[in-house]
Amino acid sequence: MNLFRTKPIRPTDEAGLRRVLGPVDLTLMGIGCIVGAGIFVFTGQAAALHAGPAIVISFAITGVACGFSALSYAELASSIGGCGSAYGYGYAALGEIVGWIIGWDLILEYGLGVATVAAGWSGYVSDALASIGAKIPYEWTHAPGVCTTGPVQQCGSANLLAIGVILALGLLLAAGAKESLRLNAIMVAVKLAALLLFIGLALTRVDPAFWHPFIPPVGLNPAGHTAYGWNGIVSGAAVIFFAYIGFDSLSTAAEETRNPQRNVPIGIISAMVICTTLYMVVSLLLTGIVPFRTLTGNSPVSGALLAIGYNWGAAAVAVGAIAGLSTVLLVLFFGITRIIFAMSRDGLLPTVFAAVNERTRTPVRVIAVLAVIVSALSGFLPLKSLVKVVNIGTLMAFTVVCLGVIVLRYRNPDMPRPFRVPLAPLLPAVGAAINIYIAAHLPGVSWVAFVIWLLIGLCVYFLYSHKHSLLHQPRAPAAELGGR
Repeated sequence: MNLFRTKPIRPTDEAGLRRVLGPVDLTLMGIGCIVGAGIFVFTGQAAALHAGPAIVISFAITGVACGFSALSYAELASSIGGCGSAYGYGYAALGEIVGWIIGWDLILEYGLGVATVAAGWSGYVSDALASIGAKIPYEWTHAPGVCTTGPVQQCGSANLLAIGVILALGLLLAAGAKESLRLNAIMVAVKLAALLLFIGLALTRVDPAFWHPFIPPVGLNPAGHTAYGWNGIVSGAAVIFFAYIGFDSLSTAAEETRNPQRNVPIGIISAMVICTTLYMVVSLLLTGIVPFRTLTGNSPVSGALLAIGYNWGAAAVAVGAIAGLSTVLLVLFFGITRIIFAMSRDGLLPTVFAAVNERTRTPVRVIAVLAVIVSALSGFLPLKSLVKVVNIGTLMAFTVVCLGVIVLRYRNPDMPRPFRVPLAPLLPAVGAAINIYIAAHLPGVSWVAFVIWLLIGLCVYFLYSHKHSLLHQPRAPAAELGGR
């Protein structure tokens, strides 16, 4: 049983998906996924609970780690463009078992990511409706088991808003990639405008005293846990890594991209530079206009503007946050459908999910099944505590991509590489090491959940996937990657 047999490169025209995306579409897609919950929610919470004003350093760390990973993604996208995603890259570079583990990992990562962000989206929309007198009862905007505190306790029955937005996005994605990304482009413009407004208003009210001490000493945070210092900075980096999940989403679109060898690297690197810059600027200003310990709420950016008297600015930022979370949902949902489609096409999951609709050229069956499952997760399960499991999935995927570059440089040195990571294998190795270092600072519950999901995945692989893999069928090509 050869578990590490690598997959031949699939000719890019065999996928059956419509090639409609260019570099601008991909850059906006990356911004759409990266600038969302991370900047509107987790930036403030990571500052209050982990790093203080030094959250800027946390973003610098994640930016460096993501920069190395982005370069590695770009090289593999330019040379193995048809495979798409860390799943395809791991399969082609490190073998089927590694590809399966990462693909299985990404299904958890993206599925929980969509469900978690949908719950956050529901909260923002519910607050916005309440502000104009259209309040929805608490029980219909929260999952069962989510209750208020106080003399009159309210508990959720079903998060109908979260269910509704996922079903609506499923219909949109089924209509076609280009149609989905037109809406994404509009919402990206809205949230970027909101962030630029925040930056402009915050610049007028910065108080440098709020940045002292820049790295708070080790002590208790507002939640009563020990935080701050260098460990707090790294823990903050681990928490906000959720924001950078969009890089892998870009690579999942390789098979729907015109000239993916050129356009995917452009989209990945452009999105990384723009988003990291935005995160660092916003986090610096956010901790410069209010005390960082007050940023514990679910809407710290708009809440900070309220605290300094810009009520209208807070409302505008809230609209941008809703748009931002909507784009994250759209791109994450897009990404998980393409990963399952690719795994099914390779025989690792039932091939019924590899079918493409003749009219829209989209994997409608995958989209429909996921819309039902993920909407149920977001509507009926309290998922806030599981967001850190998404982070560990992102870090593991990035690590595999960095290692894949190193392996392929030695295994296939003559393979065409329109884009090459500079100083390889040094930079990919450093990227992998930083990812593992950050993952080590995630809480133990994240690792436990990750290991349990991994064990389930290995059972599925040995009981079903390995037997049905097209790579092991009699008619499967015998040559490995690059004609080995």
